[in-house]
Order: sequence, then C-alpha cells, then structure tokens
Amino acid sequence: MIPATPLGRRDFIAANTRLQRPPHVAEIELHLADEITPIWKLTEEALEEIGLPPPFWAFAWAGGQALARYLIDNPKIVAGKRVIDFAAGSGMVGIAAMKAGARDVLCADIDAYCEAAVALNARANGVTCAFTDCDLLEAPAPAWAEVILAGDICYEKPLAERVLAWLAAARTRGAVVLIGDPGRSYFPRAGLEKLAEYQVPTTRELEDMAVKKTSVWALPSGYEA
Repeated sequence: MIPATPLGRRDFIAANTRLQRPPHVAEIELHLADEITPIWKLTEEALEEIGLPPPFWAFAWAGGQALARYLIDNPKIVAGKRVIDFAAGSGMVGIAAMKAGARDVLCADIDAYCEAAVALNARANGVTCAFTDCDLLEAPAPAWAEVILAGDICYEKPLAERVLAWLAAARTRGAVVLIGDPGRSYFPRAGLEKLAEYQVPTTRELEDMAVKKTSVWALPSGYEA
C-alpha cells in the first residue's frame, strides 16, 4: 500500500508518470500517465480498493487544457487576482493562472493524491499553488476568491448541478467564473457566455474522439443554475 503521506503519494506519482507537455498548452509541464488503465489499476491495488474513479490527476483533460490555454492567452483575467482552481486534478489550470500573473492560487480537490500531483507539477513549472482537499461545495465560495476556474465538471448530473449552483452563487457575490467544457452531457450551455472554442488533441482512451471541440464559458452576472 502507498504510504498515506504527501511524500508517499509524490513518490508513487513520480514513479508512474513522466513529465510531458499537454498538446494544447505546451508552456506547461505536467507529470502525466501515458495510459489510463495501468495507472488506474495500480492506484486501486495500492489503496486496496476496487472501483475507484479514474486518477484524474494523471491526465490533461480537454476542458482543463482549453481553460489553461485561454488564461495564458488572456492573462488580464487573472493578473493580480486571487484564484481558485476548483476540482484541480493535476493543477494544470491553477498553474496556468500563476503563469498568467495571478496573485495566488488555491487548488481544490477532494482526492488527496491531487495534493501531491499539484505540488510536483507546480514545482516543475517554477510556481507555487496552495492546496485544499476540503469539499468546497459544503459552504459558500470563500469571499476572497476573485476568480474561480473549473474544468471538466459536468460528467455526472448530480455533481454538475451541485457545482453549477455553487458557482452561480459565487458569481452573484462578484467572483469571475470560467468553465472549460468539451461538450459533456450535463453541461448547460443556455445562459452562459462562450469566450473561446478550441480543437483540443486528446486520446480515444480518455474521450470518444482524438480531437475534442472544447469551449471556455463565463457565467454572466445574474446567472441562475
């Protein structure tokens, strides 16, 4: 079993991934797995638990790549701002925000392995991101959050509804909210503002096609989930 410590998790990630540049965000290096099945099985075996969700931290998902690309190309969105990377996974979006000049970034994910992944990936890119494994959905978004970024959050209906309601409440309180989504089944396009659209290279192992049309959306003022 993997030691239940950040160091043990970092050793596991370093041993089972390699530094790669996501195809749509070549400015960033991440510790990524080449295939999903081997590392998924290794994670289940190490934790002695079958039926775990995929190790989202080991891959550069399309929505996150689009959002990271948008931030790097439009740094004014986050420059000097305090930012939350919600459901951070690898930390790719938070790292992009730091590279774009964010004042600071909190990467949030309930998977404890993400803490190790974010630390390794932030160090590889010469930035620092804070991390929390608290479920932010249990309370309103922190009042200090000026920008909230969320990629690939709409793959399950109950979660999508819960997250969108939380993001809408944050938008009402004044936070800028951006979402990266590659056409997930439960993403509600109605009422949102499309900021950009990209053709993001991915793999059929992760998605249903090799290139995903992926968009970045903003929640407008007054948006209701």
